[in-house]
Amino acid sequence: MLDFPRPIEVTGAPRRPEAAGDGPRPSREDAEAAVRTLIRWAGDSPAREGLHDTPARVVRAYEEWFGGYSLDPARILGRTFDPAGHDDIVLLRDIPVRSVREHHMAPIRGVAHVAYLPGERVVGISKLARLVDAYARRLQIQERLTVEVADTLHRVLRPLGVAVVVRAAHECIASRGIGMPGVAMVTRRLLGRFAQDPWRRDVLALLSD
Repeated sequence: MLDFPRPIEVTGAPRRPEAAGDGPRPSREDAEAAVRTLIRWAGDSPAREGLHDTPARVVRAYEEWFGGYSLDPARILGRTFDPAGHDDIVLLRDIPVRSVREHHMAPIRGVAHVAYLPGERVVGISKLARLVDAYARRLQIQERLTVEVADTLHRVLRPLGVAVVVRAAHECIASRGIGMPGVAMVTRRLLGRFAQDPWRRDVLALLSD
């Protein structure tokens, strides 16, 4: 059985990339007050019984959903092993992708397939799943998620080739706007030998659904 990631455990609020003019990070109390404002804007009362504890729950959920900001994805790949003579493709398919699209803060749900051609070192297969999960647990667009996973694996592990394919559904299309459930988006990034034939054909055949 494949070792897919458990929910990320975080202590305190997740870190975030600093941007010019952001100022100090809001407190937990500020975050809960913002949730209460949104509840009132939606037309309900944060004081009623069913919503009284919702702001605190939402903030705790955000700590879990966006726990990727507290992680250094490169460190996930820090422990490597000798490939023991293996010189062909290493592939982990169907890694769950659970993310949030930054434009509408609506869910992204799908799977990622990650493959690499070992150079001098390999990593445990669970680390590939955790690398995807670390980047997915941030405000994302699928295109950037695909690039970040592939580029980090290529930079840290230094394999001869890297291929990442992500197939996901976006709730911002399914439940609002154009309103088309069941539509899936596919993104991919090929690096090193996988960007060239015949490796390109071989790895894409393995990664195709």
